[in-house]
Amino acid sequence: MIRFLGLCVQNFIECLKYVFGGNLKFKTVLSQAAAISYDSLPISLIIAFISAAVIAIQVSKEFLMTGAETYIGGTIAIVMIREIAPGFVALAIGARAGTAISAEIANMQVTSQVDAIKTLKINPVGYYFTPRILAAAITVPMVVLIAEYIGILGGMFVSWGTIDLNPARYTASVWAWLSVKDIYISLLKACIFGGLIALVCATKGYETRGGAKEVGTSTTQAAILSTIYMLVADFLINLLFYIA
Repeated sequence: MIRFLGLCVQNFIECLKYVFGGNLKFKTVLSQAAAISYDSLPISLIIAFISAAVIAIQVSKEFLMTGAETYIGGTIAIVMIREIAPGFVALAIGARAGTAISAEIANMQVTSQVDAIKTLKINPVGYYFTPRILAAAITVPMVVLIAEYIGILGGMFVSWGTIDLNPARYTASVWAWLSVKDIYISLLKACIFGGLIALVCATKGYETRGGAKEVGTSTTQAAILSTIYMLVADFLINLLFYIA
């Protein structure tokens, strides 16, 4: 784990050199952004809506019994924005796009396409990693922002349908509880999660040696490692902003 973390840091430094060297093409970043986040938008929004609906079902009747139904909107908004939306969206994108990144780069490695790039005196780490990391870091927060809105809206409809909570009271509770700081931290989380998932999956794919079997193994390990690193990063960010 420590050796792999060192490889990730080393590859990230190579990507920074590639960016500041003026070698990055915007068109490549745009195509990767479409593959990573745009194509993952439907599943991300479905997960956000269902998650908020489940939370609303769980808390609505309990809050109603204690006379605290005015807190339902705020509770759902805080949970969605602080944790559910950035975490679940990142996991969905990691499962869909992260594994694709790992499999793609691993296949390039085992079929000697990476060696061909090296013969052209092109840095393969910068060439393959940088567009994917940058695209994920920029676009995952956009997906998270939409998912937060859909989630809060889904919680409102479920609360309205289950306990007949007036949408105006729900919305007032959301605005009363929500702060700009929560949104900023949520977007920061999404940016870090997106870049981290792309970096970890690309690094795992780049380290692949062998054949088709090893490509599958690397893809599976990339999904596991990216989830672990994302959860650790989530814990540290929460520790920094909400506890420290």
